[in-house]
Amino acid sequence: MELRLYNSLSRRLETFVPSNPNRVTMYCCGPTVYNFAHFGNARPPVLFGLLARLLKRQFGAAAVCYARNITDVDDKINAAAAELVAPGLDINAKIARITERFTKAYQDDMSALGADQPDLEPRATDHIGAIISMCEALIASGHAYAAEGHVLFHVESFAAYGKLSGRSVKEMIAGARVEVAPFKKHPADFVLWKPSTEELPGWPSPWGRGRPGWHIECSAMIRDHLGETLDIHCGGNDLLFPHHENEIAQSTCAHGGKTFARYWMHNGMVTVDGRKMSKSLGNTLLVSDVRARFDTEVLRFWLLGGHYRQPLDWSDAALQQARSTLDRLYGALQRLESVPVHTSDYQISETLEAALCDDMNTPEALAELSALAREGNKAEGPEAMRLAKARLLGSAGLLGFCQRTSQSWFQSENASSTLDDAAIEAKIAARQAARTARDFKLSDALRDELAVAGVVLEDTPAGVRWKRA
Repeated sequence: MELRLYNSLSRRLETFVPSNPNRVTMYCCGPTVYNFAHFGNARPPVLFGLLARLLKRQFGAAAVCYARNITDVDDKINAAAAELVAPGLDINAKIARITERFTKAYQDDMSALGADQPDLEPRATDHIGAIISMCEALIASGHAYAAEGHVLFHVESFAAYGKLSGRSVKEMIAGARVEVAPFKKHPADFVLWKPSTEELPGWPSPWGRGRPGWHIECSAMIRDHLGETLDIHCGGNDLLFPHHENEIAQSTCAHGGKTFARYWMHNGMVTVDGRKMSKSLGNTLLVSDVRARFDTEVLRFWLLGGHYRQPLDWSDAALQQARSTLDRLYGALQRLESVPVHTSDYQISETLEAALCDDMNTPEALAELSALAREGNKAEGPEAMRLAKARLLGSAGLLGFCQRTSQSWFQSENASSTLDDAAIEAKIAARQAARTARDFKLSDALRDELAVAGVVLEDTPAGVRWKRA
């Protein structure tokens, strides 16, 4: 099935054709590990992890190399380490403690959300030699220069600078925080290497003890692990400029003009009440905090509920809707619980896969899951029920849902306390299926759950009637 992706560089949908179908390369910008991950950090690994899963389905798992980095040297990390009260630890030990703690927390959060584990997870500090080598190559080719312990990329040496963001250098300077320094040849020149004092982490280099700039870290890691040209580079659209623009400039020039990335993909921001999450606004939603309030499968459903190129707005109502939809999926599986289906029987809906192949249209794919649940509720006869269950489990599994039993789902502590009519009907259907299977423990639990949500059931000869208390 043909895969079409929106390329941020060409600004149009393109059919994805890898340079080498036996080695499909993909890189997603990962976190700077100085604090806990918020949902803005979580959207790229969930979305693009699903893309990696789709690529492995199309080209084979062994042919796809998906990398997601860890930035473990950065001024924000230095600031966090300096604030750490830990008697007896020097700054390097504090930095190690900060980065290890928040790397582990990030990995735990992403795993909980079902984000696909990357095939490679390179760390910036393991690539200092590669970074220095790239700086030297850029200086030798006239695209960078050394000044007062710094190495800077000279943007005027790269005529295509600004092509990704679609802005001129003058516009980019006006719209960005440009560090003014007397040793710069041009105001937009950006740092590849900078000096470090003894109180900061640093490594020996031809320009003195120092540390890398942010942008060149990704370029060096990509070259080391994926080569000079990669197929897909992705990340949040807040990275489009300056980070990705600068990556293109330095990598293209360091590699003799070779294309750096053939397809660029950027996801929209996570917002709260229409405003981008930020610490200054006090509206950041940490994944670790929200996991205590909502089931992680619900959170994943919400993250996939909007098209990846559009902003995604947080609201409890949106999370409740996600829970209700998952209730219906699990309700259908509860009805089919006694139908024997092996994993080898699982099938993936062509409609669902076509939606994913259409520029990762996850809203349409999720709508197809709901249609498959309806089929499961209507199916009659052993073969029809077996096929319905196999299609629902296979399709939901591709998206990372329905990974547990219906009983576990409906008994979860995070069960919805405010249900819409469709979710109530789904729980009633699941309760009826449990009674038919003589699973009275689950049947009673579902009745109690509905009661907590303010729903009163009445069993009558004509069926179950319900009303809100």
